Amino acid sequence: MTVTVFIRYQLDPFKRAMFEQYSKNWLSIIPRCGGDLIGYWMPHEGTNNIAFALISFQNLAAYEAYRARLRQDEEGVANFTFAEENRFILAEERTFLRKVEL
Repeated sequence: MTVTVFIRYQLDPFKRAMFEQYSKNWLSIIPRCGGDLIGYWMPHEGTNNIAFALISFQNLAAYEAYRARLRQDEEGVANFTFAEENRFILAEERTFLRKVEL
């Protein structure tokens, strides 16, 4: 069963450009580590401090293996450090979803 991780980010609205760079960095890192990156979404109109990401995996075991690879990936670690040092992500929520099928 495929699972999709829906990530909701609460951002510092004055640091959106930093979050956009952070997101762009993941565009190559996530697939290399085994995630099927559907994409990142930035605020456009309306609420200016909420962003989203969707990443799919074959199953929860594949997600766990991805997380382990991510922690060993030099660029991935650097991107996590970039976020921590600049504090543009105020909160992050993860929801695991499955597609409804007939």
